[in-house]
Amino acid sequence: MTPADIRPRAVRALTGLLVATAAATAGVELLNFWYAPEHGFGLAIRTGWALLRTLGWLILIWHVRRGRAGARPLGLILAITTVFAVGRLVVPQTGAPPMAGLIGFGVLTALCAIVVVLLYRHPTVQDHLVRHPNRLVVTRQGVEWREAPPRRPVAAWVLTARVSAFTYSPLMLVPALISVGELGSKPEYILAVVFWIAVGIGASYAVLAAVFFLQRGKAWARTLMVWVTIGVLVIDLPLCYLLLGTDGLIRDGAPLVAAGMLACYSLWRAGRGVSPTVATSPA
Repeated sequence: MTPADIRPRAVRALTGLLVATAAATAGVELLNFWYAPEHGFGLAIRTGWALLRTLGWLILIWHVRRGRAGARPLGLILAITTVFAVGRLVVPQTGAPPMAGLIGFGVLTALCAIVVVLLYRHPTVQDHLVRHPNRLVVTRQGVEWREAPPRRPVAAWVLTARVSAFTYSPLMLVPALISVGELGSKPEYILAVVFWIAVGIGASYAVLAAVFFLQRGKAWARTLMVWVTIGVLVIDLPLCYLLLGTDGLIRDGAPLVAAGMLACYSLWRAGRGVSPTVATSPA
């Protein structure tokens, strides 16, 4: 093992913390499912989506171990959406939440907060997360698979906005799929549900188009991303309320609002040019 392969103690501690966070995420979600008074279609969808966060934490561990700069925005959006995803499972539709679920949620929230602080504030971790993804590079010696800086460096806040915006589509599709189970009592909303699902899928393409120009330094692309954010909120929140009620608006609308606010804040910071740090998209 070469000295370059030896990770700093802070990075090893962060990796262990991420493993604990992934395990806590899965444990708290399964605990909430166990204590839930009713195991309906909506709870199953929300629990399944929340469990996908565990896979996200494993991907984040992979990025941290390889020193990828994209680990910071990925960790930030994972922490925020995990807290919302688990929080909406802790509080039942009726009655008080179980004490075990509240304790688990508190522990998970603390872990997520520590992860974000280490990613963004610890100098050793910041010095470690600077590498670019490996790509096929044509050299005089032939074709090599090695680290290659991007032709167009992406500002760190732009990357944060990109990661946040790409969560719009799944955050819309989760309540849309839950609302399918409500059509038995609300058949008149079938076209609204179909429209909801279509917009949820289309949001990913709209974000992709905005990000394409945003990463190429087009100033107007920031405005486009803001309008995409406003559009998904204007469509998603009323449908959450109509089909899932106030409970659905809080459980499923709040995570999208948080992601949209983070994306817009990141765009604002990127527009001010306050962060000279450059990063690249996670591979």
